Amino acid sequence: MNPKAANPAVTGVLLGFMAFAAYALSDAFVKSLKGSLPAYEAVFFGAALGLTALPFIKGRNDRWREVLKVQRPGLYLVRAIAGAVGSIAAVIAFTALPMAEAFALIFLLPIFVTILSVVWLKEHVGWRRWSAVVAGFVGVLVVLRPGFRALGIGHLAGAICALAGAVSMIALRVAGPHEKRITLYSAGVIGPILLTGVLMLADFRWPGLAQMGLLLGYGLLAALAAVLLMLATQITPANHVAPTQYSQMLWAVLLGYVLFHDELDWPMAVGIAIILGAGLFTFVREEKVTRWWKRVRMV
Repeated sequence: MNPKAANPAVTGVLLGFMAFAAYALSDAFVKSLKGSLPAYEAVFFGAALGLTALPFIKGRNDRWREVLKVQRPGLYLVRAIAGAVGSIAAVIAFTALPMAEAFALIFLLPIFVTILSVVWLKEHVGWRRWSAVVAGFVGVLVVLRPGFRALGIGHLAGAICALAGAVSMIALRVAGPHEKRITLYSAGVIGPILLTGVLMLADFRWPGLAQMGLLLGYGLLAALAAVLLMLATQITPANHVAPTQYSQMLWAVLLGYVLFHDELDWPMAVGIAIILGAGLFTFVREEKVTRWWKRVRMV
């Protein structure tokens, strides 16, 4: 179906929901590996499969050399490293934690974006957005309940994933107006391929048939999600598409319950609700205060 045949705003939002459903399914595939492969090896194969999206990401006037030909190499490097660190951390978080709990920590991303926009971009942040930051961290405390339950590497990895994603988002804000879409996308796959490729040299384990099937689902679904998200933001303002990301939490609860028998207790549900509310409020305030996605489309 031609995405422009229907109401563009409605179609773009629907494509956004489809994209984040694909991302959630991708995460379920990598969680199904259950740590049978090192996280960096899973990321390597996932990122390599992510290259399959390049022909669809590439614009009509883009050149293949623009995958690596960048106007802001420092920012490209930042996004590449952040993409690699964030991807590895995400695999560790999903392997070690229930899906909903992992997403709750990863959804700290907009909160970290607000903090980094002050530190890095010197943006003015009013009391409303700071209130959302405080509420987000209160939500995390409710979810984690430090002192009342054991915390592990998965919780740290989830927070690192959110921070790495925020660093990448800030770099995207600065580099976006100067780079082609194919260049911006390539940083998120080439960085993980190079870094995890080096890490694999010390202890490479060739995946078995079942593992390869799960890796295919992980990588190809993520590539499909990137293409769907690109189509969504081509026809609909990205600020309308961005909130659809929070539908991943519904998928996380459903997939976690059906596939992995995850349990969601009331304190965790309350904490997740606080985090989601703070994140959505931050998106709304970002639109009113900075309007940055009028200049930069999501990738």
